[in-house]
Amino acid sequence: MAHKHEIKHGCGFHCIKMNNLGVTIGGDVILQDINLHVHCGSLTAVIGRNGAGKSTLLKCILGEIPHEGEIKFTDLKDGKTKKLKIGYVPQSLHIEKNSPISVYDLIAGYVTKFPVFLGKRKKVYDMVKEHLDVFQASDLIDKCVCDLSGGELQRVLLSLATMPVPNLLVLDEPAAGIDANGIKSFYDTLKLIKDKYDLAVILVSHDLEYVKEYADTVVLIDKTVLCQGTPEEVYESPEFNGVFGVNV
Repeated sequence: MAHKHEIKHGCGFHCIKMNNLGVTIGGDVILQDINLHVHCGSLTAVIGRNGAGKSTLLKCILGEIPHEGEIKFTDLKDGKTKKLKIGYVPQSLHIEKNSPISVYDLIAGYVTKFPVFLGKRKKVYDMVKEHLDVFQASDLIDKCVCDLSGGELQRVLLSLATMPVPNLLVLDEPAAGIDANGIKSFYDTLKLIKDKYDLAVILVSHDLEYVKEYADTVVLIDKTVLCQGTPEEVYESPEFNGVFGVNV
C-alpha cells in the first residue's frame, strides 16, 4: 500500500484561499460560509452525503456559477495575489462510439493551434507522448478515445488537465466507473503528479477508503463545512459519524 508520508510534498509556497463562499439558487441556500485554504503539494478531498453541495463547490471554483465570497491565489514567497490557473478532470468524457478521435488528436487539438486533421507533427507527437508517459499512458497515444477503459481514459484526462501544469487540479468523482485495480492505479498516479508538480489538488470523492489513504486534508461538507482536518481527525469526528454512521 502507498503512504502519502513517504514522498516529499511540493514547495507549499502557493496558497488558494476560499473565503466565505456561498451559493443561493432560486431562494435556496446551496452553500454558505465555505472557508478553505489549500496549499500546493497537497491533496484535499471533499466528502459528504449526496446533495451536500460538493459538485456546486467545484462549479464555484471553476467559475461556472455565480457565488458570494472570493477565491484568491497567493504566492506566499512575495505575498502577491495572482491569477489562478485551473486544470479540471470530469467524471467522464462524452465521445461518440466508433469516433475516430485518437488520444493524440484529443491532446494535440487542445495544446496546439495546428489542425490535427492535417496529420501528426513529430515535435508535437513526441511532446504528447512524453507527457503521457508520466501517467503510464504513452502506449495509448494512437488508441481511439472511445475504445479506452475507464481507468485509461482517466489517465489521459489527467494528462490533458496538466498541459500546461495548473496551480490547482480539480477532480469530480474521477474514479467513478473504474474497477478496483484501476482505482488503485489512478490514486497512485494522482499522488505521483501531486508530488512531481507544483500544484494543489481538490478531489470530490465517495471512495472513503482511498481518501483516508491518500488525502492530506479532508473536508466534510453539508452546505457548509462540518469538519476539516487530517483523514484521521475527520473520520473519527462526531460530524463524520453523523453523516455516514460508519467507521472507516
